[in-house]
Amino acid sequence: MLPGSVVHARGASLSHDPVEGWQKVSGEPTTAALDLGAFAGAEFGLWEMSAGSMLDVEADEVFLVISGTATVEFLEPELPSIDLEPGSIVRLGEGMRTRWTVTGAPLRKLYLVESGS
Repeated sequence: MLPGSVVHARGASLSHDPVEGWQKVSGEPTTAALDLGAFAGAEFGLWEMSAGSMLDVEADEVFLVISGTATVEFLEPELPSIDLEPGSIVRLGEGMRTRWTVTGAPLRKLYLVESGS
C-alpha cells in the first residue's frame, strides 16, 4: 500500500480457500488474506474467516476486528475464551494454539505482525 492510497477494509475483495485438514473442526470454514504491505517493521493486511470452526497456531500479532463476530478459545496456553465483534482489539502470542468459531457473517480483521513472521 503506497502513501496517500486507500483500501476500504470492509469492501475489499478477498479470495477464500478451504482450511487445511488438520485445522477443520466443524462446518466448511474458509479463509482469505490480503497483504497490504509493511510499515515501521510490521506487515499488515486483511484476514477473513467464513462460518465454521477451525484450529490455528498463532503468530505474534495484534488485530482489529472490522466486521463479523466470533469466539476464540485458547487451547495452549489455557486462557478464558474471548468473543470478538467489530472494534475488538486483540493481542496474540507466537505459538498460541486456538480454536476459532464463526457462526454468522464472515469475520474480517486488520492484522499487524512483525515483518518476516
